[in-house]
Amino acid sequence: MELVLYGLCAIILVSSLYLLRLFDNARRNLPPGPRPLPLIGNLLDVGAQLPHQSLSRLAQRHGPLMTLHLGAVTTIVASSSDAARDILQRHDAAFSAHAVPEVVRACAHDRVCSAELFAPHRLDAQQHLRSEKVNRLVSHVARLAREGAVVDVGRVVFTTVLNLLSSTVFTVDLTDLDDDRGESAGNFKDVITEFSSCVGMPNVLDFFPAVAPLDPQRLRRRLARVFARLHAVFDKQIERRMRDRAAGEPPKNDFLDVLLDYRSTEDGRSFNRQTLLSLFTDLFAAATDTTTTGVEWAMAELLRNPPSMAKAREELDRVIGSKPKIEESDISQLDYLQAVVKETFRLHPPAPLLLPHRAETTKNIGGYTVPKGARILVNVWVIGRDSKVWCEPNEFMPERFLQREVDFNGHNFDLVPFGSGRRICPGMPLAVRMVHLMLASLLHRFQWTLPPDVEKKGLDMAEDFRVVIALTTPLQAIATPI
Repeated sequence: MELVLYGLCAIILVSSLYLLRLFDNARRNLPPGPRPLPLIGNLLDVGAQLPHQSLSRLAQRHGPLMTLHLGAVTTIVASSSDAARDILQRHDAAFSAHAVPEVVRACAHDRVCSAELFAPHRLDAQQHLRSEKVNRLVSHVARLAREGAVVDVGRVVFTTVLNLLSSTVFTVDLTDLDDDRGESAGNFKDVITEFSSCVGMPNVLDFFPAVAPLDPQRLRRRLARVFARLHAVFDKQIERRMRDRAAGEPPKNDFLDVLLDYRSTEDGRSFNRQTLLSLFTDLFAAATDTTTTGVEWAMAELLRNPPSMAKAREELDRVIGSKPKIEESDISQLDYLQAVVKETFRLHPPAPLLLPHRAETTKNIGGYTVPKGARILVNVWVIGRDSKVWCEPNEFMPERFLQREVDFNGHNFDLVPFGSGRRICPGMPLAVRMVHLMLASLLHRFQWTLPPDVEKKGLDMAEDFRVVIALTTPLQAIATPI
């Protein structure tokens, strides 16, 4: 009898809280959204596999500014260019804080990276380094072509970007493209993929903060193992540099030297070892994943669309001609190639929901209230496929960007794959340079085809949602030297 009584009390309590939430939503004038279930809210409406797509379907019913209750967390979702402009530009100051997932509490390092690593003058000074790494990529693909081996596009691009970053930061390559087993690059790629999967996976702790100490999905444990493997690599480089400095070795003048010499303008404090490890984890995970998926999606789309591939190659033949290699200064003359990259980022933005923002103050947007403390998502994936903005939005048509002036630098909100405002991705300048240079070099030096079995059954374009959107099936292609 007592159990029945306790059960009835629990039902009454939950129902009361549920009705209070509905009443509170109406009173606060939140944007419209699907009706939440008791306790779990709208978690079942979103799902875990491809949340950017389920949010797109919900936005079709509830509008471009939508409220979801994900567990105990009020979440506002922007699904149009106007709503994105409100969040990322008009009310940038109020919404510029990031809602860091519970599973990872790394520090924000945007300022020092933007000022020292991704600043235009430093990127210009490192042009020779990017050229060297891309030349190695081309040589490696040429060797595979001579041997009749299939090219794992994602792996060779990932290794190239990894070595570019490690050379920029530590003045050393962390792996070797011509390692036949590809173990070092493959292992590092597996660790980065695991990192992205843990951070991107819907986590109970983010929706029910009260159970944070329990870690029911064991994501903290998984991520701790990832951190241990990454930190071991980075710690080895830091230790080596500290020994060199103690021995009076001349400085390398790389990013690690910049960080070791850094002093805050506010209090004169330097970075401690843990902060350096967190910074490198953020940097390597974000930059390698973003650039790799950008090139891999572009190559996949071109292989699926032979007329677009032919136009890109014709432009390269016309502009570059018989030059043995492409320089970064050539990219500005390759209008169609730039259109290919824009179209790729429109259809396949690296982070489809950007990083979550948090409302620092209560704001009125479009007649609705966005309350202080709300988590804010900007669905750039659906913005890039808005039929009100884009003709045949689901088709790969680079030509659309030859007819309109649109860039992805955060000024045109029809195309914001890297975000905008104070929280625009700090690594965008490097990622954009590398995607264009690698894609142009691979197309200029090789003819590309799909393996016969893939050609017969069709290229798998299914998405794998992590923090980034990757191809579920890694792209395999055959390169023939020109």
